[in-house]
Amino acid sequence: MYINGEWQTREATFPVYNPANGEVIGEVPNGEREDAVTAIAAATAALPSWAASSAYERSAKLYAAHQLMMERRPALAELMTKEQGKPLKASLNEVKYAADFLLWFGEEAKRIYGETIPSARSDQRFLVQKQPVGVVAAVTPWNYPISMLTRKLAPALAAGCTVVLKPAEATPLCAIAVYEILHEVGLPAGVVNLVTASDPRPIGEEFCTNPSVRKLTFTGSTAVGKKLATDAAAQLKRVSMELGGHAPFIVYDDADPVHAAKGLSLVKFLNTGQACISPNRIFVQRKILNPFLETLQARIEKMRAGSGLDPANSIGPLVNEAAVEKVDKQVQDALAKGATLHTGGQRLQGEGLDKGHFYAPTMISAITPDMLIYREETFGPVAAVVPFDDEDDVIAMANDTSYGLAAYVYTQNLSRAVRSFEALHFGIIGINDINPTSAAAPFGGMKESGLGREGAREGIEEYLETKLGGFSV
Repeated sequence: MYINGEWQTREATFPVYNPANGEVIGEVPNGEREDAVTAIAAATAALPSWAASSAYERSAKLYAAHQLMMERRPALAELMTKEQGKPLKASLNEVKYAADFLLWFGEEAKRIYGETIPSARSDQRFLVQKQPVGVVAAVTPWNYPISMLTRKLAPALAAGCTVVLKPAEATPLCAIAVYEILHEVGLPAGVVNLVTASDPRPIGEEFCTNPSVRKLTFTGSTAVGKKLATDAAAQLKRVSMELGGHAPFIVYDDADPVHAAKGLSLVKFLNTGQACISPNRIFVQRKILNPFLETLQARIEKMRAGSGLDPANSIGPLVNEAAVEKVDKQVQDALAKGATLHTGGQRLQGEGLDKGHFYAPTMISAITPDMLIYREETFGPVAAVVPFDDEDDVIAMANDTSYGLAAYVYTQNLSRAVRSFEALHFGIIGINDINPTSAAAPFGGMKESGLGREGAREGIEEYLETKLGGFSV
């Protein structure tokens, strides 16, 4: 662990596994609630001097961290592939994405502007200033174990906040590697702190109840996010929540079905489907359904699963055994209720896959609203196709979910694209675009997919308070 500028060990540890083969790849300290208390105290003590530092000083630290992360990109990517499972190419892309947040918010630190407001009184002046919200508690997920750290740490540090981080118990080694970079660039003691633990509940409880923590930022499941937000509400803490998704992928009949199927195959099976913006319900207009299915099936059948260190593999393991069971439960439920299986549909075994958590890249069609996969987030390599006939009907079906994170639309009709963009109740919408994300773009959802935005200029606002001064002159 990393507390008050020092690396710390504990007698109690917990193992970190490679999900591709079950091997132990490391041991990390098994922190307790008392460690969170100590880390929060260190962050509290460091806050006044860090908040008083100049924007240029904070920016310089983030620039240095960006440079060091890019220099270590190959090593970080290899570690990520071993710890999280994604193919090495995807890990390399994620490290670059993570470094982008350090660079972006290194720039945004110098653009925290205030304003003056005219008063109705000639002897009065209004001055508005932005100040850091205070100590930030951050909880990050396992599916993007480096970029989700920098997407929170970078804006918090740029704003002048200090941070205590609890990384996912499945991927603490990536967090430690990021903190090694932050340590080496010379952040003052207590500005960033890291608590690792196999049981996240006591740490989360301390984050929510400790009055020194003024903001909680969390990425993870909607159920856990609701619990944390409820607990934090007792002290009216600021919260940011990036939660689950159930993304619709709409293909209208004026789109090229082959092009759309290729795009779907890339985004659906990215990170083995373990992404909150992964398409879950694939709506295809009936006129082009067959060529879409044919192209998608052909592409899926070419996908090879295995260790992400092998460049021939495009499908990595799921995070654990529970994830495999959840995916298979959804597939078997759909098949029992009349869905059509085109390819996949079972756990992968043999050829060195037995010790890992692998599920075959799968395509099923004829999905109906009574099936689990129509309602529940899958977080796995299953493409579930739903035919539709009418534009109004598909918009209604797409919006028929409590989630509201991402959606995708394929069409060559500009009017239809605008109508769909405006009618869909989702925070991020890709129009003929399977990657509508960037450090420069706001990321976040509506409804039960979250609160607040990360990235872009909105991202730093989440860590700032607005203070008004009324001056009598």
